[in-house]
Amino acid sequence: MPETLDILLHDRLVGTVTNLGDDRNVFLFDSAYAEDRERLTLSLSFFDENRNLSEPTKTPHVRLLPFFANLLPEGHLRQYLADRGKVNPNRDFPLLWLLGEDLPGAVTAVHGEGRKPREDSGWPTRAIEEDPDVLKFSLAGVQLKFSAIRESSGGLTIPAHGRNGQWIVKMPSPIYDGVPENEFAMMTFAAKLGIEVPELELVDSSSIANMPAEIRLDLGPALAVKRFDRTEIARVHVEDFNQIYNQYPASKYDNVSYGNMLRDIWRILGERDAREFVRRLVFSIGIGNSDMHLKNWCVIYRDGKTPALAPAYDFLSTIVYLEDDKLALSMSRTKRWGDITYDLLERFARKAEVPRGIVLASARQMVSDMRDAWPQMSDVARLPAAALGKIERHMDSIPIFTELKMYGLTPTRSNPARDQIG
Repeated sequence: MPETLDILLHDRLVGTVTNLGDDRNVFLFDSAYAEDRERLTLSLSFFDENRNLSEPTKTPHVRLLPFFANLLPEGHLRQYLADRGKVNPNRDFPLLWLLGEDLPGAVTAVHGEGRKPREDSGWPTRAIEEDPDVLKFSLAGVQLKFSAIRESSGGLTIPAHGRNGQWIVKMPSPIYDGVPENEFAMMTFAAKLGIEVPELELVDSSSIANMPAEIRLDLGPALAVKRFDRTEIARVHVEDFNQIYNQYPASKYDNVSYGNMLRDIWRILGERDAREFVRRLVFSIGIGNSDMHLKNWCVIYRDGKTPALAPAYDFLSTIVYLEDDKLALSMSRTKRWGDITYDLLERFARKAEVPRGIVLASARQMVSDMRDAWPQMSDVARLPAAALGKIERHMDSIPIFTELKMYGLTPTRSNPARDQIG
């Protein structure tokens, strides 16, 4: 018998996902939602160029549509939650059913008849709703992390079933030393440069209450990040750029370039966000972050309809661990750090059909600001001197940073009228 999940956006029905019994899944829009000209935005991927909803199609074997597949965790986190819920980690539909009450953004997925997965449905092998060991949150990504709530005492607690937390707790890596400290330092650096980031702090892993017993707490501090898709009273809708480009999670490094992103941000989100995208991209290049793939860029719908760049997240200096790494996506046909010159930025702007003055002014100002602020990083960063030294040497190897340092160039503050000159 087919199983159906209602897809809700801010508690309004927008459509249904039906599993046909042979692991083919179909998503159909609710007719009232489709006909409503004032409807909330589920995803830019569902619109055509005329802002009309596109027709959904049957999805491949065991896969949901990319928008829904990207709501689910990947890698170690996916395996961990699937094991806890006794569902097959290779099947999207039962995972969406299991985790659908606490998905990223303002989307929820609930069974059309209000039922939970049960043993005789063929999905899990135990009744999950009554099992206190099952964590029912979905945080897209690979890293092991948990949804947490802030207690009145100030401490963090993993809530029952892991649901409804307003904080994300990112656990330290057993492979790479100091990942939470690294991310905290780079996010703090970004905030000093005027990039909007969520509230965050380093916390003692052993101080987090109700942590599952099998999680190691002896690997160092965890990073607590306040969720920007949650407020005290409501959910806020978001989607990442892999969802926007209608790609499955495994393709988050493929098919789309930073130039494609800049062009579409300029066209859909506008000049302000185009400038901010360039600033964040240059920042990521400067710190040596090779993991700024499509799922690490996000838009937020603060009014439920209009997309804007969401606060930045997952800034990490990966060159501290992987010295020979490269950019996650191509930039004017290159991923090599050493190719990032101002000539390349001009080509980048031209191919994206964005006035070159906007791109160059935004890039130069970010480079200048990073150079000015970097000497103070050792005072706030809980990173070893060797790690800070690697980042500084990396910065010195990038042409757009070397030019300003070599010639003592300090760009003036942006002049919007002048910057429109192509």
